[in-house]
Amino acid sequence: MCFFISSFIRGDLEMVVWHEDDEFWEITASKMFGKEEWEKAAVEVENIVSLLELVPEAHVLDLCCGPGRHSLELARRGFHVTGVDRTVKYLEIAKKKAEEENLVVEFLQGDMRTFLREEAFEAVLSLYTSFSYFEDPGEDKQVLRNIYSSLKRGGKVIIELLGKEVLARIFLERDWQEENGSFFLQERKVTKDWGWIENRWIIVNGKECREFKVSHRLYSGTELSSLLISVGFDSVNLFGSLIGTPYDIMAERLVAVAIK
Repeated sequence: MCFFISSFIRGDLEMVVWHEDDEFWEITASKMFGKEEWEKAAVEVENIVSLLELVPEAHVLDLCCGPGRHSLELARRGFHVTGVDRTVKYLEIAKKKAEEENLVVEFLQGDMRTFLREEAFEAVLSLYTSFSYFEDPGEDKQVLRNIYSSLKRGGKVIIELLGKEVLARIFLERDWQEENGSFFLQERKVTKDWGWIENRWIIVNGKECREFKVSHRLYSGTELSSLLISVGFDSVNLFGSLIGTPYDIMAERLVAVAIK
């Protein structure tokens, strides 16, 4: 028998938004940031540096840095890095790894809706679909305003997520994976006229089952580009991967690079 435990109820039946639930991030960490994801970080950073044409010792903000995969790699390459995330556990992991390697990285706890450092960075990274969590579209726009204000003139932001066009091509209503005796099941539903996706995640480990509901806004290339322009960015280029392939029918991801 499998006993379900939901992490979305606190106290007197108070509902917790998934992206503000520390238990969600801690329980799913091994799935989202497994060995393979850590190993990919070096190549991803190499591609990002090339795509953004970053110069040595540039100041870079890794927004929603998680446990620091990209922040640490950027620091290894000599960049001045600030990593911001809301999850204390992830920041503790990132700081420990930085100390072990004698890397200088500024890791801060913060919310992307409020973090702002006026004209401090040459580049801002928003990777791994860490944008578009909020039901109020105005909050997405506020995040971009903060990014715009935090960039120096001529600075660039890169936003990497699963675009609406890519999702439509690869969509599966449900699937599952097994790893080391644990099972990860996903069920997906597109709603709000293709503007929103609702995910049901079930993690089964022995007799214990954890269930989470994860949802976020979906953006097409045109929608994301228009949103970036609306907050002041001068130009936006869209790509289908971090190596700069076209955003076309073969695109793997939606990657937007906007210049202030």
